[in-house]
Amino acid sequence: MKILVTGAGGQLGRELVLLQAPRNMEIVGFDRNGLDITDLEHCRRVIRTHKPDAVIHCAAYTKVDQAESEPDAAYLVNAYGARNAAVAVEEIGAKFIYISTDYVFDGKADKPYREYDRTDPQTVYGRSKLAGEQIVQSLCSRYFIVRTSWVYGKHGTNFVKTMMKLAGEQDRLTVVRDQIGSPTYALDLARFLLELVRTDYFGIWHASNSGFCSWYEFAKAIFEEKGLNVQIDSCTSSEFPRPASRPAYSVLDHGAIRMHGLIPLRPWREALRDFLRQLD
Repeated sequence: MKILVTGAGGQLGRELVLLQAPRNMEIVGFDRNGLDITDLEHCRRVIRTHKPDAVIHCAAYTKVDQAESEPDAAYLVNAYGARNAAVAVEEIGAKFIYISTDYVFDGKADKPYREYDRTDPQTVYGRSKLAGEQIVQSLCSRYFIVRTSWVYGKHGTNFVKTMMKLAGEQDRLTVVRDQIGSPTYALDLARFLLELVRTDYFGIWHASNSGFCSWYEFAKAIFEEKGLNVQIDSCTSSEFPRPASRPAYSVLDHGAIRMHGLIPLRPWREALRDFLRQLD
């Protein structure tokens, strides 16, 4: 099975490309220089040339705050880019995995969001990703939409790396306590995607490490696992305003994983512990 990964220079895409693929699977990756998803003909040319059995579409505009002031840039990548990739994939009859986000929900729930709960994004970023979902559903006959949350890993910028950097610069930090979600280790998500792509269980999926916490609890766990003595104070979201609002609650239910008998992603703290060992 040949897998083509878009956005291979990003956090998840790079993890996929560097992952030791299972037997009988080949993974090829393209960053933005090798595959411009905003150019339909370029997408067609690259995908026709390589003829993959499946495309894992990791390329995305993820600057949540910046998207508020440049919506066209967010939609160009997250919606029109997804359309271009989807058209090219459908033309060769391949499977398509679109990576989406917890931001498609409004964050007002009090229980984990199921795959088919009503979406109601509150930010430009969330709306652009939902537009991508809708385009993929309308254009592809063999698609997986995989929503995830709070992704971190070895590559790119993320919360864990930021906390570790700040711990070396400050002895006291303030982190929000009223945003709840599930941290997701990019390596675990990458492994799940390679398991999923071998199936024909098309549709919408939620994939994140098991369990949930606040950003404040996540930060505390990072420092506890590393044995760092950093004073952490908590604050509310209103005390730390951002251009784009963050979901107050974005825990994802993993119903599709349970119902299809796939292996659930491990508890978030166990995954975090493994990741931090990799940084030593």
